[in-house]
Amino acid sequence: SASDVIALSRHDCSINKQSDEMREITSEKLCRLQTHAANIRNICIMAHVDHGKTTLADVLIASNGIISKRISGKLRYLDCRPDEQIRGITMKSSAISLTYKRKESDENSDEYLINLIDSPGHVDFSGEVSTAVRLCDGAIIIVDAVEGVCPQTHMAIRHAWMEGISSTLVINKIDRLITELKLDPLEAYHKINQILEQVNAITGSLFSAKIYQNSTDNNKLKRISNEDNVESQQFSDWNVGLELVDDSNLYFSPTVGNVVFASAYHGWGFTIEDFAHIVSAKLGASVSTLKSTLWGDYYLDTKRKRIVKGAQSKAKKPLFVQCVLENIWSIYDAIILHRDEQRIDKIQQSLGVRVQTRDCKASDTFTHTRAVMSEWLPLSDAVLSMVCKQLPSPLDLCEERVERLLCKRNQQLSNCCEETRQLAEYVRMADANENTPVIAFISKLLSIDRAALPDAIQTKSVVLTPEELEIRREVARQRYLQRMAHRLENQSTGSQRVANGQHEEDGATSAKAKEETGITEIVFVGFGRIFSGQLRKGQKIYVLHSKHSPISDDTAPDFTNTNNKYYDCIDVNHLYLLMGKELIEVDCIPAGNIFGISCGLDEVILNCCTLSSSLACPSLRGLDNISSAPILRVAIEPLQPSDIGSLVHGMRLLSHADPCVQVAVQSTGEHVLITAGEVHLERCLTDLRERFAKIELVPSTPVVPFRETVVAPPSVDNVNELITDVNSYSTTTANTASANTLRTANSVIMQTPNKQCFIRITARPLPEKVTRLLCDNEETLKLLNKRRGIAEKRSQQIVKLISSFDEISGLRATMATEFQNSEYHDPSLPNLVDRIWAYGPRGCGPNILINGISDYDRPSIWEVSSTNSYRDLDNSIVNGFQLATAAGPLCEEPVMGVAFILEDWRIDFPGDDSNEPSENGDRIVLPSVELDTPSGEFLSNNQSGMLNIGRLCYDDESQSECSSIMDSYEKDNLKSEKMVRRVDLGMLSGQLIWTMKECCRRSLLAQPIRLVAPMYTCNVQTTADVLGKLYAVVARRQGRIVNDCMIDGSEMFDISAVLPVAESWGFAEELRKRTSGLAANPQLVFTHWETVDSDPLWIPTTDEELRHFGEKADSENQAARYIDEVRRRKGLPVDDKLVQHAEKQRTLKRNK
Repeated sequence: SASDVIALSRHDCSINKQSDEMREITSEKLCRLQTHAANIRNICIMAHVDHGKTTLADVLIASNGIISKRISGKLRYLDCRPDEQIRGITMKSSAISLTYKRKESDENSDEYLINLIDSPGHVDFSGEVSTAVRLCDGAIIIVDAVEGVCPQTHMAIRHAWMEGISSTLVINKIDRLITELKLDPLEAYHKINQILEQVNAITGSLFSAKIYQNSTDNNKLKRISNEDNVESQQFSDWNVGLELVDDSNLYFSPTVGNVVFASAYHGWGFTIEDFAHIVSAKLGASVSTLKSTLWGDYYLDTKRKRIVKGAQSKAKKPLFVQCVLENIWSIYDAIILHRDEQRIDKIQQSLGVRVQTRDCKASDTFTHTRAVMSEWLPLSDAVLSMVCKQLPSPLDLCEERVERLLCKRNQQLSNCCEETRQLAEYVRMADANENTPVIAFISKLLSIDRAALPDAIQTKSVVLTPEELEIRREVARQRYLQRMAHRLENQSTGSQRVANGQHEEDGATSAKAKEETGITEIVFVGFGRIFSGQLRKGQKIYVLHSKHSPISDDTAPDFTNTNNKYYDCIDVNHLYLLMGKELIEVDCIPAGNIFGISCGLDEVILNCCTLSSSLACPSLRGLDNISSAPILRVAIEPLQPSDIGSLVHGMRLLSHADPCVQVAVQSTGEHVLITAGEVHLERCLTDLRERFAKIELVPSTPVVPFRETVVAPPSVDNVNELITDVNSYSTTTANTASANTLRTANSVIMQTPNKQCFIRITARPLPEKVTRLLCDNEETLKLLNKRRGIAEKRSQQIVKLISSFDEISGLRATMATEFQNSEYHDPSLPNLVDRIWAYGPRGCGPNILINGISDYDRPSIWEVSSTNSYRDLDNSIVNGFQLATAAGPLCEEPVMGVAFILEDWRIDFPGDDSNEPSENGDRIVLPSVELDTPSGEFLSNNQSGMLNIGRLCYDDESQSECSSIMDSYEKDNLKSEKMVRRVDLGMLSGQLIWTMKECCRRSLLAQPIRLVAPMYTCNVQTTADVLGKLYAVVARRQGRIVNDCMIDGSEMFDISAVLPVAESWGFAEELRKRTSGLAANPQLVFTHWETVDSDPLWIPTTDEELRHFGEKADSENQAARYIDEVRRRKGLPVDDKLVQHAEKQRTLKRNK
């Protein structure tokens, strides 16, 4: 109430206030604080887009005197890019170092160094979030008090959990509950409590999933160690693990002190402890008692003057409402809602805040409210104090995170060598001794203009001798002459050289000239953290790539050896402290700090790497938890063909500067950018035009990948008429079967062109769960291929893969269960999982080749066997299958979710009566030779059906000599026999690969074939006034609404929809226009693939379909439209109607 505000004394409000004086942060002070690892806090700010991350960062920066407090929140200091300022969103992670001194104790209290990283909140830039989280020990999760928990809030909590860092919570924009939603203090309390419960529910689900996984792994180990008690260990209660693990510090709770209630817009915030100090004198209770009772089901009994539990059951106001929220509501009511000058003066005197006259007389209420609230409850003190108390220092790195950093997936630190375990101990202790090996991780590369670097790396003003001045003049004169000659040559012969196809060399020369003359000088600075040791200028250090394996220091080569492709040696040229858009050069960086390094890393790495002074250090685990995978492709080309070299050079620089973008050159010669979304694509194109390439670009329309699959035969046609004979259903295609193809109801039979081999294949759709399982376990399938390859080579490295066998066994058991529960449980194919021949495409895709041949007992793909028990042409079958699944028949897109059953495979030589299999299990034998051939002819297949190899006969008189030669060949010369066999199989292998590929493609066309499109999950929040317009925009783009619910305590609706990626181009702009900006910033995340319902090859056949659709059936077919667009882009033939209305009479008379 207002009386409570008046009763607050000046002394009570002075807790944790920073001085108003502008403090200078010098490099000497920062370097001194870097040596005290116990007082270092490496933190990052994560939240959903527009929840107030950069505004909070501005308030913290203003507390250090770097910017003025009056412009904090408006300046957006860490948004260094112009497009970030225009759009109002963060696109790049930025770091800055701050200092904070706690004033709760004496004047000699320790001073803290806060290395703060501001990360983006937009889903397109989630890769930047991953790079920031890897370098930090703690995180600040921000949640909007009105919008609540949003999709990127889930992702932020998950990022922090996966990386193993501690988190704190800031509930921001509480002022919106007063000014916009007009909630009373009790309603606001329930709203805030609901947000806390939602955040803790996400944390609890991650915790329980981890306990369940650990329990499952322990049970596997027990079963392996005690196989006799398998039945007793088969069922286990994993809930026991939840009861045994301590989760007291897991959840967010105001009583613990890891929650801040704030309004970064108005610059105020507090914790429960802050208000406990404020109201302890008035209530007559101790601070410790208030810290545990200000939040929760407690209320103040005014009669007995005691704090009692049970506010909800007795319909009483909670203590948090009485002592905290009502006081804040009173200030907002006096200044904003019902302005009352007398009440304002009285409140200011009671609080003891000093507000300048210009702030009191300001025309807007924002300035006055910010001046009062930031003086009473400074946000920077609340947040930084919570960070120093709740988040760990580099010295508190847990063993689990150290193992996660140093060990790759499926590896344990206990299995590493002794030197690696010793390095892990250095990392855990953050040992900054000079003799300690250096271990650092570079998460990304920052692209900085050379002009923005500190003066220390610029050319220093020194006195030059006349000889040195003359040398510099001559070098400058030569460069000028080269530039002028190159410019004149381009103007005179540019068009002729472009016509001759020399534009690529000219562009490369131009890009090289720009690098030499300094026209576009971009310097890449590594953004990383040092975990142990000290980095110094001039030091030599190893750059360890992702495939590097630890090498003992005793046998390690010196720094001059650069022949190994898994590491490089570099010199540390410059070290920096990152201060937002500015850099401060230093000479040394001790362990536990975030830093920048310039040493030519862009020449040896792409994005991230490990730096170490010891080759016994393993490569730290890469950034594998990026949530938004690149899916949107655009082909770009320069406006002037002569600038192709500049484009290539610019794309190379872009791939270094952006950790999420992918750059590729397709087989057609197109230069393709693969980005995470539309906003990300716009930023990449802007960087190419303005920074890296500095040329005009012509981007194509988005290139969206598709997949091809088959589905079960439908039971009704397109007019919902029942199809009586399902087996008679066949898809009409434009491709006609050749003479070598026989199509039955369920399978396709083809012969090789030489008639020596024929195969029969049936294509069937895989169960959805199996397809999803194969997509999620792509790395396991790669490991399976690697294990089989090592086993075939009989390498000693197979011992290193034993720890990964459990994953392969688990995948095999899961697939067996899924097949058992599906329609693939066929008695004619027992043990279907063991009959899998191969996975495709690339040996790890979501398609399988099944061995359905009854007389070919092929070894299982799951077995590790080095015995040669395969047919000679087994690899040809696999290669043909890989080619078929890599390019489907509709538009040459990869195939997905299809099982190809090879039902029969026979190799028969004409005239060969032998049925005995060869030593390798096949039925290929050495063919006989016809001796009555014309002189000097080389025949491969004659009229009598006998195969002739080589030039064996010259005339009839030499038949007896040829016969004796062949007899001796068949009896004695085994080596020559194998050579002839090899020549024959080589000719047949290519034909078998082509036949297998075509048979698989035509077996797809024999089934109901469909197109599979990538799908976005769209999340947007808006009011009820524009819901209809939002639904119309989604429906117009072939999307559908999945969920729409009203956010409790507000007028906002949370809409979840599914939208094809191919229809998402311009979706945000159209939505913003249709809803007048009320439904802006939709969050589009690629989540899954979805089959397009329409048949791309359908034409009306029945009478009902002809009456309903007409003979032309010219209604839009979504799948056919997608296929035609892809085929046009790839240069494939498209069945377009050039003349639409040929029957209409045309005249040559012009309309006047």
